[in-house]
Amino acid sequence: MTDGLTIGQVASFAEVTVKAVRHYHRVGLLAEPPRDASGYRRYGAAEVLRLVRIRTLAAAGVPLAEIGTMLEYGPERFAAALDDVETRLNRRIEEMTAQRTKLRRLADGDQALLPDRAAVLLEQGRASGLTPEEVAATREGMVLARALDPDAFDEYLDNVEAALGDPHVIDLHKRAGEALAWEPDDPRVEEVATDLAEYVLAHPAMLKVVTSFQNARTSPATRYRLISRFGNRSPAGARLLDLIEARLRSAGVFIP
Repeated sequence: MTDGLTIGQVASFAEVTVKAVRHYHRVGLLAEPPRDASGYRRYGAAEVLRLVRIRTLAAAGVPLAEIGTMLEYGPERFAAALDDVETRLNRRIEEMTAQRTKLRRLADGDQALLPDRAAVLLEQGRASGLTPEEVAATREGMVLARALDPDAFDEYLDNVEAALGDPHVIDLHKRAGEALAWEPDDPRVEEVATDLAEYVLAHPAMLKVVTSFQNARTSPATRYRLISRFGNRSPAGARLLDLIEARLRSAGVFIP
């Protein structure tokens, strides 16, 4: 290597592109060697060694802005700088892993917006026999509830968990789901509404599933309407909820 290497040869030796070598020249990481009589720059052993070190540090994730300074450090300080880079890389890896996990959970709807406990409860509902549509509606309701008042969300999940653990609630939920396809004036709608209202009156804690957001920034009436009416897109469903609320009010239960 007495005559030195051309820029193309040194780039190939260091496993970088010629464009990268020229960039290192521009940013001051690698000094430009003098030209020979033919007008070509010739790179000696010192430049090749420095280029290899630059490429190795850059490939390891060290920002180019820090490489020049690091190459001037003594062994101890250089090792300490590498430890700092490793710490930052590990932090980035953790952040990117968390982002990848969220992306994977997006494949299951809005679970990326929910904590793991909510995902477990949704799976419990699925295992209890709720239809995919009912599970999806429950998931979307959870997302909305969490957005309305994050501080009350754990209590909300407590109530959902209690409901999903009661076979009678699951049965009532299924009947209500079936009622959505009926005509609004179908007498069975009123029967289902009566059964649901009587169950809630016998189990007051169930009311908290839609009324446990007393400290949120929105008004109680707004919160209740958003959650209770969410996903209710059929005329029969609207009548079913109207009948339930009327029955609860007649029993002295406050409904916003």
